[in-house]
Amino acid sequence: MEFNRLGHSGLRVPALCMGTGTFGGGNDFFKAWGTTDAAGATRLIDVCLDHGVSMFDTADVYSAGLAEEILGTAIQGKRNRVLISTKCTFPSGKGPNDFGSSRQHIIDAVDGSLKRLGAEHIDLLQLHGQDYNTPVEETLSTLDQLIRAGKLRYIGGSNFSGWHMMKSLAASDRHGYARYVAHQAYYSLLNRDYEWELLPLGRDQGVGAVVWSPLGWGKLTGKIRRDQPPAPGTRAHTIPDTGPRYEEERLFRIVDALDIVAQETGKTIPQVALNWLLRRPTVSSVIIGARNEAQLIENIGAVGWALTAEQIAALESASHVTPAYPVWHQRDFPMLNERGLTPRT
Repeated sequence: MEFNRLGHSGLRVPALCMGTGTFGGGNDFFKAWGTTDAAGATRLIDVCLDHGVSMFDTADVYSAGLAEEILGTAIQGKRNRVLISTKCTFPSGKGPNDFGSSRQHIIDAVDGSLKRLGAEHIDLLQLHGQDYNTPVEETLSTLDQLIRAGKLRYIGGSNFSGWHMMKSLAASDRHGYARYVAHQAYYSLLNRDYEWELLPLGRDQGVGAVVWSPLGWGKLTGKIRRDQPPAPGTRAHTIPDTGPRYEEERLFRIVDALDIVAQETGKTIPQVALNWLLRRPTVSSVIIGARNEAQLIENIGAVGWALTAEQIAALESASHVTPAYPVWHQRDFPMLNERGLTPRT
């Protein structure tokens, strides 16, 4: 397994992280992801550890906390070998303070996660979304307090806009609070919006990407083609209106390019798509999911080799899309771009 620094922190994380969205299947939405129970999760985690995948990502809203409980059961006796990443912010109950990034909710959410996980600390806590209603100083001072109390080791955001992440980083620098070192963000060949502002921000500010849904919500597996609609039982079939937006013909163009590279490398389409992400700037870890051991082993096969420059160029050409303003305008002036950028150290 390859290991990377998490942003500019001192923590080294595996290039691949196991996601637990498939654990539990506590409601109709998550049943479309998977229904892995504690015994199945224990087996998958053992396979992960055998291959060096030692970080596991979850959230308090995954199957209403059941995913955290299953993960906690599955890592019993192995806590010193694993890194736990979890998230809070989205509604976890019906009360007026059961959501958001307030001091009230964060403290309650962290205590709840620790109890479900059966752990004394969380290695990486990420805010699942940005809360426009809570001052960033309140959020960051609370997270800093929890780090000093030993309940958290590192912190990050998830699904943040560039301006909100930068506002938070500036507040941390101003007040001496712990900084976000991770941004759990969506990024794939199907949707490359991350590159427009979040990637340059991560490079400049030392924030490492922990990528979720690297296969484009299951669209980049090679199972969906021009003459092959989503199969029953898959997320693309069961919950077709969720996940990232995309143009159908562009998806097919990307899959065609992935198919060619897969044949050239002797790898599978998912392995090629994951390997492309692993080489992208700022990417610290890529979250893989699996309903079964065969899928897990296939995804782990994305590490230990590299695409050629020509193959990377072919994939990026097939997945190209004109970025939003002001990114396209800025790219028209290469003398003003990243050549002179000095990353934060």
